[in-house]
Amino acid sequence: MTTTVSAPPRAARENAPRPRRPRVPFKSAILILLAPFAVLFVLFYVLPIIFAIVQSLLVVRREGTFGKAELVFGGLSQYVQVFQNEAFWSSMLRMLAFGVVQVPVMLGLALIFALLLDSPLLKGKRFFRLAFFVPYAVPGVIAAIMWGSLFSPNLSPFTALTKNVDFLGADLVLWSIANVVTWVYVGYNMLIIYSSLLSIPSEIYEAARLDGAGQFRIAWSIKIPLVRPAIVMTAIFSIIGTLQLLAEPQVFRSFSSAVTSTFTPNMTVYATASIPNANLAAAFSVVLAVTTFVLSFGFMKWMQKKGNA
Repeated sequence: MTTTVSAPPRAARENAPRPRRPRVPFKSAILILLAPFAVLFVLFYVLPIIFAIVQSLLVVRREGTFGKAELVFGGLSQYVQVFQNEAFWSSMLRMLAFGVVQVPVMLGLALIFALLLDSPLLKGKRFFRLAFFVPYAVPGVIAAIMWGSLFSPNLSPFTALTKNVDFLGADLVLWSIANVVTWVYVGYNMLIIYSSLLSIPSEIYEAARLDGAGQFRIAWSIKIPLVRPAIVMTAIFSIIGTLQLLAEPQVFRSFSSAVTSTFTPNMTVYATASIPNANLAAAFSVVLAVTTFVLSFGFMKWMQKKGNA
């Protein structure tokens, strides 16, 4: 004779006490996960900024011509020299002119390439995605050497052009550098915008096609407005990168005498620190950092106000 054991009613099973899961200390877990970033952020970002500000407030003084040098508090005397330095402010204006032209051209090309990759009409998307992005994999120094050689009349294989057009002269060398920067970073910005395009729901496109919109109309009225935050972000990155330009013009110094040691703000800081005058270089760095913050933050606020209008 077999005995069958019936299962408890469903209501009883649902009301039965469930074993408690051990509580996870979320606050401790968050602190543990954030600790590596926080430590590196403080060590390599916050402390250098504090150190630069402290150094910019110090001056070197010595007793007599050959007396022992010592660092003493100098107040804002280093900043007075910064604002009186014409070479530094000339380099700032040069980079502002550079950014006004180069950044829109670069982001315009990045947007066009991203829209092409997102278009259903384009064939061979994998090839073009790789082709557009490959220049970013080339280090900036290598790219500057390559393009500097192409622009040099004695090294370029296109001598018929470079002997008639002085790409490395005082009038064109800035835009030759802009060509290098654009060539390198178009693919990087394109990838950011393209990733934003991929996040747009396909239902929006289907509704637009049902209303009779073509590919150009969809791109202009739907895609570009929806990827506007990505475009603003790449613009802010580009503004910061423009004012921090160093590697490309530093390499172009070996190709062109028109590129001086104070051609860009970062080159001015580097040349000042090499004298050596670390305290004045720190003051240059602080002013450059504040200017970069004001321009990038101001651009972001202006775009937000324009978007809300």
